[in-house]
Amino acid sequence: MAEHRILVLGRGGQIGWELQRTLMPIGSVIAYGHNEIDLANAASLQRVIQEVKPQVIVNAAAYTAVDRAEQEPEQAHAVNAMAPGVLAEEAKRLHALLVHFSTDYVYDGLKGAPYVETDATGPLGVYGQTKLEGERAIEEVGGAYIILRTSWVYGSRGKNFLLTMLRLARERDILRVVSDQIGCPTWSRWAAEMTAQIVGRVIEQGGEDGRYTGVYHLSGGGSTSWHGFASAIVDLASRWPGFALRARSVEPISTAEYPTPAMRPQDTRLSTDKIRDTFGLAITPWERQLELCMAELQERYSP
Repeated sequence: MAEHRILVLGRGGQIGWELQRTLMPIGSVIAYGHNEIDLANAASLQRVIQEVKPQVIVNAAAYTAVDRAEQEPEQAHAVNAMAPGVLAEEAKRLHALLVHFSTDYVYDGLKGAPYVETDATGPLGVYGQTKLEGERAIEEVGGAYIILRTSWVYGSRGKNFLLTMLRLARERDILRVVSDQIGCPTWSRWAAEMTAQIVGRVIEQGGEDGRYTGVYHLSGGGSTSWHGFASAIVDLASRWPGFALRARSVEPISTAEYPTPAMRPQDTRLSTDKIRDTFGLAITPWERQLELCMAELQERYSP
């Protein structure tokens, strides 16, 4: 499989950064960040793809500022909705596999049970709507594609809920976190490792012909609230000798007590049965993923 050229977009992002390492055993990885390629510029995308001529394109780039998207819908649409269509067209022309990351925010959160891939969508804000439009653009083009909807992504670098909670836990006595939004935290490294397993399986099985084409849910096992997630973070951090933990409690609050420009879906638990059964993946519980990620972070706070 070493002859495969794999183009990764979004190398500076949480999952994109990890993909550069996890995909290396499969082929030659060529990665671009937002400073090197403009996803809102179709000609720029086409030029890069035509130069690289990849057998696999993995798009981990997106406009992810959920609240800011309400004020910048055109920019969010260009990156999240238009660019995936361009990628799909170029991938189809090259007979390449396209792997594209999407989000749980394509759902309205009202089902009251884990969503399966065939459930009706209903995004509540610009971010979710543009990500859904990107999915549909890929589907309209066709070819060999895998759309991975993931949720609550965090990691040891970048901007994310985990690092925000760790910072606040050093600055405040009490943390107040929303408790009535339910989902599943997903560690960026784990998501990248699972993606590499999927790409490897597709190549091994000759799946570039489209036999695996479709939408899949990729998130950690189980579910929690943002409050539950924050509580677990603080609990683990309190065990670090070198972490100057100031916060002594994490108090639950309602969504109404923490208004944001963009509406958030209330319950976006994702069923991972399809991806588990199709690719033989082991879906690691979110609690274990968090432990592994924070074990890596301990060195940063060691005396």
